[in-house]
Amino acid sequence: MGKVHVLDHPLIQHKLTFIRDVNTGTKEFRELVDEVAALMAFEITRNLQLQEVTVETPVGPAQSYTLAGKKLGLVPILRAGLGMVDGILDLIPAAKVGHVGLYRDPETLQPVEYYVKLPSDVEEREFIVIDPMLATGGSAAEAINSIKKRGATNIKLMCLIAAPEGVEVVQEAHPDVEIYLGALDQKLNEKGYIVPGLGDAGDRLFGTK
Repeated sequence: MGKVHVLDHPLIQHKLTFIRDVNTGTKEFRELVDEVAALMAFEITRNLQLQEVTVETPVGPAQSYTLAGKKLGLVPILRAGLGMVDGILDLIPAAKVGHVGLYRDPETLQPVEYYVKLPSDVEEREFIVIDPMLATGGSAAEAINSIKKRGATNIKLMCLIAAPEGVEVVQEAHPDVEIYLGALDQKLNEKGYIVPGLGDAGDRLFGTK
C-alpha cells in the first residue's frame, strides 16, 4: 500500500488550526490554505533528485545543484483543489498545472470525469494531485485513474485533511500512490463530511454556500 505521511511540521499544524476555525473568513481562509499548501509542498518535494552544476559567483566558480529528473505537474481536482495551487506555484513556479473535473452521478453516487486537461509530456512528469479534503476517497481515486489513463506513472496525493475511510479507498485503488496529509481526522459522518474537519472547503474558499 502507498505510504501515508501526516506532515506534523509546527507551522502546518498551527495554520491548520485557523483553517478549521468556523470564525475564519473567506479572505483569511484562502490565504492560510495557500500558506499551508506551500509548506506541504516543501515537505513533499524533499526527495526530488538533484544534479551538480558549476555556477560563476562574483568571486569565482562554485559547485552547486539544480533539480534533475522528472519535472513536476500539479493537478488540482476542481473546484476546491484550485485553492491550493497558487501556494505551491509560489514555491515551484516552473511546475505545469493540469486540471481534473468530476461530478457525482445522482443514480450511482459514483464520481464521473467531465474534464481533464494535462501537460502534453505526461510520461515525463511527477504529478501531485491536489484536493483539500479526502473524505470518501471516491473523487481522488477517480482523478488518479484519469491521470494514469493518460500515461502518468509517478503520482502523489496531497490533502489538507483526510478521513480514514478515504485514505483506505485510495490505498486500495492505487497502492503505488503516496498520500500526504496535514491531518488525519476521526471519521466521516452520515453526510460524508470529515469529522471534525473544516466544513466544505470549496464554499469556504470561494465564499459560496
